Amino acid sequence: MRYLHPLAAWLLCLAPPAVAQAAAAAHYRLVRQVPLPGDEGWDYLTFEQGAHRLFIAHGSRVLVVDTDRLTVAGEIGDTPVPHGIALAPDLGRGYISAGRANAIVVFDLKTLARLKEIKTTGEGPDAILYDPATHRVFSFNGRAGNATAVDATTDTVVGTIPLPGRPESAAADGKGRVYVNLEDKNSLAVIDPQKLAVTAVFPIAGCEEPAGLALDAARERLFPGCHNQVMAVVDGRSGRVLSTAPIGAGVDAGAYDPGTGLAFASCGGDAGSLVIVRPGRAGLAQVEESLTTQRGARTMALDLSTHRVFLVTADFAPTPPPTEEHPHPRPVMMPGTFRLLVLELAHS
Repeated sequence: MRYLHPLAAWLLCLAPPAVAQAAAAAHYRLVRQVPLPGDEGWDYLTFEQGAHRLFIAHGSRVLVVDTDRLTVAGEIGDTPVPHGIALAPDLGRGYISAGRANAIVVFDLKTLARLKEIKTTGEGPDAILYDPATHRVFSFNGRAGNATAVDATTDTVVGTIPLPGRPESAAADGKGRVYVNLEDKNSLAVIDPQKLAVTAVFPIAGCEEPAGLALDAARERLFPGCHNQVMAVVDGRSGRVLSTAPIGAGVDAGAYDPGTGLAFASCGGDAGSLVIVRPGRAGLAQVEESLTTQRGARTMALDLSTHRVFLVTADFAPTPPPTEEHPHPRPVMMPGTFRLLVLELAHS
């Protein structure tokens, strides 16, 4: 996932047109906007299921939001350019990929205290996940094209997995498979988290530059969000693309809710969009809703118990005119505008 520096709003493009909903379709609405501290960039959001806390990679720290009170409950500092947050609740620890430090920052999940730093075996750690089946943490190192495996019971590096492309978002099924998008190869790699080896590479027909990734572990279906404005539905065993659905531009995150059977893609277009897809029993995807959010709201997290969706964004000043030194200027984030968006499920 690309770190959203305040000057990197050039990734944000137009949202897709609205999609008509079925009469009884589920739909979402924006119910709260919560100001957050800091004027730096942001990246992944991670929700702690069952604990009502949201972790937001922001600047050189990770903000922690109490989602019951919608207030900042704390932060984990000294995390140079944090990208992702992986939680290991069974071990009481959390892990942050610190891109600028080429490290994984370990913290206490209860106290939020910074415990240690583990150097990655490749540059540019970005996506990160915890696989409870093996008690291993995997950081996906974008610039190196590999993944670092850490034994979370000892917080020691146990191996490096070479990848046949540049990794982006990843997901674990908890049953012996880890999946990761290969953004520059338009494909998905399948990893054996025990053997630390790539066991398959699935080309994703019709998908360009897969970014966000969601997983329905029960049905073994994957939902990569692609930069050519489609979400694909991929069979996790065979790698066959079952269908695609239109989404917005600037997608950077995805989620799947087993309680509602809905897959999500957050897209940071000029208007911003959250596209909600219902994959049918045969994997035929149908857009349930394309909800206008706000410009820049391209990363998300999902509370599986309340079905609430969380996004973050900010306001941007007009793009400055091009100069010889900066021929492709980028919009600048406006101070004091960083905020959390809270969306809730309703029924029409």
